[in-house]
Amino acid sequence: MKFISASLCRILAVIAIVWTFPGAYGSDYGQLPFDMQEVATPSIPEYTVSLTDFGGEGDGHHDNTEAFQRAFAHLKEKGGGHLNVEPGIWLTGPIALESNTDLHLEHGAILLFSDNRDDYPLFRWDVADNPARECVSPISAFDKHDISITGHGTINGRGEIWRPVKKMKLTNNQWKKLCGGGTLSDDGHIWYPSESIKECTHEKIGGAAPDDDLAWESMREFLRPVMVLPVRCERVLFEDVTFENSPRWNVRPLLCRDVTLRNVTIRNPAYAQNGDGLDIESCSNVHVTGCTFDVGDDAICIKSGKDRAGRMRGAPTSNVLIEECKVYSGHGGFVIGSEMSGGVYNVAVRNCLFIGTDTGIKFKSTRGRGGAVSGIHISEIKMVGIAGDAITADLYYGRKTAGQHAEPVDESTPVFDGISCTGAARAIWLNGLPEMPIRNISISNSIISAEAGAIINNADSVTLHNVNINHSTGSRLTVTNTANLTDR
Repeated sequence: MKFISASLCRILAVIAIVWTFPGAYGSDYGQLPFDMQEVATPSIPEYTVSLTDFGGEGDGHHDNTEAFQRAFAHLKEKGGGHLNVEPGIWLTGPIALESNTDLHLEHGAILLFSDNRDDYPLFRWDVADNPARECVSPISAFDKHDISITGHGTINGRGEIWRPVKKMKLTNNQWKKLCGGGTLSDDGHIWYPSESIKECTHEKIGGAAPDDDLAWESMREFLRPVMVLPVRCERVLFEDVTFENSPRWNVRPLLCRDVTLRNVTIRNPAYAQNGDGLDIESCSNVHVTGCTFDVGDDAICIKSGKDRAGRMRGAPTSNVLIEECKVYSGHGGFVIGSEMSGGVYNVAVRNCLFIGTDTGIKFKSTRGRGGAVSGIHISEIKMVGIAGDAITADLYYGRKTAGQHAEPVDESTPVFDGISCTGAARAIWLNGLPEMPIRNISISNSIISAEAGAIINNADSVTLHNVNINHSTGSRLTVTNTANLTDR
């Protein structure tokens, strides 16, 4: 199947793309190009209570934090069940989910989290013996099983009280309105919600001693939370709900098994810094279907830990099926990395539509990160209005130039191996390392419309079969330090 482009975009901008996998597979798990068991969904008792039974009020002013706590404690005592939230605006602080429970938001229910940063205390937690600190997430679940958030309601994380904003991403009127509070950077180009967020830096975070509680507390507001954080959970379901306006990433299942997102909408303002949609990290058996994304950073992202901590954790993301999804805005439609030090394998992405993202399909890593990526199968992806590359595999992520100096191969060398991408209509940017080329990539049956053609650097065993590149500038194909290239 082919999808023909209709308009022109910016540099390396791909107008339309379809990426087909040889030997199409159906909706049946058994017809995937790798072995994957059907994802198990939660088993929730039929017992149902309402938040109003525990003193909840949906008037937009009443603090419902204790009502949620009492409700989930009651469901835990009863062995589980459904907590129903009726139409209204339900103001609350952080919520901790319990096993065997469903948080059900009716149509017209808005879960609005507190705009007081003091309601999100700093906490220390270990992920595979790697201590980390951040503020408590608006919704979290640690070591739980059979949990779900369902219904056609909306969850709003009040991200505006946490996120810095760059002036270049706003209109003049938006910027003037924003500058009515908070503080500005010294050059006046970045707005910060508070002075403490402005003063903190990643360098300060990196230099803080693990047990220096006072130092960490002074940086608390900089350590903005993920909005929805299930950790080491089994059988997780998010269905029909809208997640929006997160402090940082929207939804981040970590070290979970059997995770389903079905017909979910995830959105953030386009200017939301680190406003990822979905970050699947070190999880296995994941199904994402029928979801819509409109975010300020990567939309659908696969991760498995960063640098040495990720390698020591040794928990890859595997057996993931993503299908029938739409992405309207974001840095990338589907992304692997850059935090993929634990590895990624057996991922299928099919029948998705990306409209206006900065990049369509992106694989990114860098020296020092480590991790292997293999068994990635992408099919029937249609893209329009892509601002940059449609398909990118870059092992120099975060660096300005590639360079040609090889460094010794060791455990920190990122590897992209066995990637099968067929029917990709895009301008191609493949950029491996001299000591570790990007290997075994096949792109076929594609129509590509872009300003620039394909660039392949430090690669091995790349096949372009029936790839029609319609480019307006430069060469159709520029190749350096690449072996075993087949172009026919």
